[in-house]
Amino acid sequence: MRLANEVAAKMRPEKLLVLGLIVGSVLSGGVLVTSPASAEQAAIKALDTDNDGTLDLDEVTKAAQAVFDRLQKDQEDTLDRKEAGSRLSAKEFAAADPDKDATLTKDEYVALVQKLFKQADVDGDGKLEAKELRSKAGRALLRLIR
Repeated sequence: MRLANEVAAKMRPEKLLVLGLIVGSVLSGGVLVTSPASAEQAAIKALDTDNDGTLDLDEVTKAAQAVFDRLQKDQEDTLDRKEAGSRLSAKEFAAADPDKDATLTKDEYVALVQKLFKQADVDGDGKLEAKELRSKAGRALLRLIR
């Protein structure tokens, strides 16, 4: 410890800062830690086609349709539980499947996304901000549109 203190005392402040960042990164598993808000901001930036800093229902619906198309591997125009993967729990999948055929059509998938949008839009302005995407419904919505 004494040697570390002597080395630190001789280093310029900017080098000490860089060393601290490197050590911190190594101690945190080698991954730079980002704030939870950055995930919501990244989603908004990626999906916000009108660049207003929020997500509206049209932007979210288009994203959901694109994700649905990407997920359906068998080209049967439906998603089964396996294709939905970890986006939906078994309970959520069953609740989103009103005809109980063990698949989701694009319309059923989009209806779920729209329902979650409305739940996350607590101020009722028709737009989701980062803080609304941090809610339970907002986080569930993000799983379905990314």
